[in-house]
Amino acid sequence: MQTSMIKLVRLAAVGDDALQLVFSDGAAAFWSAADLIARDTVMTRPLSDPDYFARAIIEGGALAWPNGFELSADSLHRRLSLTDEQALSAT
Repeated sequence: MQTSMIKLVRLAAVGDDALQLVFSDGAAAFWSAADLIARDTVMTRPLSDPDYFARAIIEGGALAWPNGFELSADSLHRRLSLTDEQALSAT
């Protein structure tokens, strides 16, 4: 049995540090990057600028920014479904 890989198919900035994400399985969720930004690493520091954060793109089905920082759709999907089952719903 082969399972298809979860990919991001749509995203929209909904705040200074939040995105609305839509996945290839039809699930959708709001994701806050606040915890990620609070880590204040070389790769996450630029995300603290709302204008830069809003430059998020989908690259190869993953969430990415121009500096090369990338989060896999599968890990986001799993994390969101485990921590916020109410937000993750079919659209």
